[in-house]
This record gives sequence, structure tokens and C-alpha cells, in this order.
Amino acid sequence: MKFVIQRVQHASVTIDGDIVGKIGKGYLVLIGVSETDTKEIADKMVRKMIGLRIFEDENGKTNLSLADVGGELLLVSQFTLYADCRKGNRPSFIRSGKPELAKELYEYIIAESKKQVSVVETGQFGAHMDVKLHNDGPFTIILDSDEIVR
Repeated sequence: MKFVIQRVQHASVTIDGDIVGKIGKGYLVLIGVSETDTKEIADKMVRKMIGLRIFEDENGKTNLSLADVGGELLLVSQFTLYADCRKGNRPSFIRSGKPELAKELYEYIIAESKKQVSVVETGQFGAHMDVKLHNDGPFTIILDSDEIVR
């Protein structure tokens, strides 16, 4: 599982001209699911994401968590995070989780995040989305379950 976490001042997801998800200060998180991912891995990834201390304190140090700043989440499924570009110029996506598994885990991640964060907005699984963000920093973190939980 991969999470690309972008600290944002605000972000939104639009589908066919309609805003389906919108947040203020917080994280825009792009979520990629592989064929070997499980709910247990998702639990560890959500715990790590929410616990990250990447907001600045009064001294300008990245020492505050999402909860400390009343931050919000915008969670967007993105299977292309598992693109394999080693051969040729056309990416392969065989390491991406099958849509049924990916959707189940994406929805699980949303549900678990809502237990801990008061504002959780989402994109729409499988849709063509227009994602806009105002990256704060810029500050981007990549969490990879192969490095964190296995």
C-alpha cells in the first residue's frame, strides 16, 4: 500500500464539473493498493498517516500532528501509484490491486480515518477526477507499506 501525503492549505476533487470532496488545512492523500494488501496493513498505514507530525509549531518546527492543528483529510484512490516503468515507455499496472480489493480497502481506509478525524472527504473510486490542491511548503511524504509495516 502506498500513501502520497501532501500537506495542503486546501484541496478539492471535481468530477464532471461537480465538487465531490473539499477540505481546508490538512492532508490530500493519494492511495494506491497492491494485490498483497490487507486490512491489517491499512490499519498500520492509517495510524502512521494520522500520527505524522508534519505541521509547524510556534517555533517553526514540524512537530504538530493532524489532530493538533484540527486538520482535515481528502482521500483519493490512485491505482497508478503502482505503475511499473522499468521496461519500455508504457507503464504496467499488474502490481496494482484488483478493483474489487482496491475499492474494499479504500472504503475501509475512509471508515477508519473517520473514526479519528472529524472531517474526511473523498474522491470517487474509479472515476476520472480533477484534483486541485494548494500544497503547503511544498511538503509531500510517501508512505510505503513495504518500508513501514512488513
